[in-house]
Amino acid sequence: MSQHCQEGQAVTETSPITYASAGVDVEAGDRAVELMKAHIEATHTPQVVGGFGGFAGLYDASELKRLPKPLLATSTDGVGTKVAIAQAMDIHDTIGFDLVGMVVDDIVVAGAKPLFMTDYIACGKVEPSRIAAIVSGIAKASAEAGTALVGGETAEHPGLLGEYEYDVAGAATGVVDASAVLGPERVQSGDVIIGMASSGIHSNGYSLIRRIVRDAGWEFDRHVPEFGRTLGEELLEPTKLYTAPCLDLVTTFNGDPAEQEIAPDAPVRGFSHVTGGGMAANLARVLPTGLMATVNRATWSWPDVFTVMADLGRVPQADLERTLNLGVGMIAVVAADQADRVVAHLKAAGQSAWLMGEVNAYNPEDVADAGEDFVQGAKGVDGGGVLLTGRYTR
Repeated sequence: MSQHCQEGQAVTETSPITYASAGVDVEAGDRAVELMKAHIEATHTPQVVGGFGGFAGLYDASELKRLPKPLLATSTDGVGTKVAIAQAMDIHDTIGFDLVGMVVDDIVVAGAKPLFMTDYIACGKVEPSRIAAIVSGIAKASAEAGTALVGGETAEHPGLLGEYEYDVAGAATGVVDASAVLGPERVQSGDVIIGMASSGIHSNGYSLIRRIVRDAGWEFDRHVPEFGRTLGEELLEPTKLYTAPCLDLVTTFNGDPAEQEIAPDAPVRGFSHVTGGGMAANLARVLPTGLMATVNRATWSWPDVFTVMADLGRVPQADLERTLNLGVGMIAVVAADQADRVVAHLKAAGQSAWLMGEVNAYNPEDVADAGEDFVQGAKGVDGGGVLLTGRYTR
């Protein structure tokens, strides 16, 4: 193509500028779609309308009519800097569990059933097999959670992201009847706090973890005896999904709102998904003002990954508690007279669970000298308080 210039300027020949020469490979994107298609379609329930490939995902909401007053619940999230470890290890089929877990289990906290999900992947360059691996993990996790993956987007951002860099995000929608909504309004003095074990670090605090690893000079392919595998493999352990056991717990103990209105004093009062901010801050969000949960640290032991990272980085305990889940991925608040039955029910479903504390009236004098052991309200929620007592078993 000739470039016409003003008199006195040189005339040069340049190549045509195409989308591909700008760094976007449309054909690679199409190949990625073909590779991921089967994984996505495997999550489709009869409620998914129109199949794969539309501009928008369609979902038959007729089932909502069975609920007297259905409320939609929605959540969106990402995976954070855990993707940097996936990229360094070149392992991409587990990160989807982290994405789905961060999104759908926030919806479960309200007692809502996640119905469908969409995802978004931004990358520096579309490498079809890598994108397909990411989506395969998202699809497998969606299927485990009983959530249809109805759509998504893969965007190529050359010049903004490096060739091997990517980030992921997702959003989900669920439903719960108005009479069945869980939360602070249901929590009463005397209720019991039940912890559910995490599978590891899940998807929060990886900026701290990566700094610890970097400053220690460790490589992700380093074999760590405490883990029985490499550091990178341990850090990529997928987030545990709590969707099925939590929803089953609600139906079993509180009842089906399609059959009867759920009583305000139904035994399962609420859940707290332990994500960014740590256990105490997230538990405080689901407690009403005027009440305080006292949690005994001695009721559970840290998984090895937390002990190794804490010791390697000499991280203060208070900082660990504000950043990591320390072995507790989900919390249930339940009526005291049903607590043992709830724990037994969770264990029968394969979920490790234990009694970790109780809820009582908040007295400022009881926490006057608690310092960092006491948390009240978090993330803009003027909620109840959480007092951490005892010492961890490590």
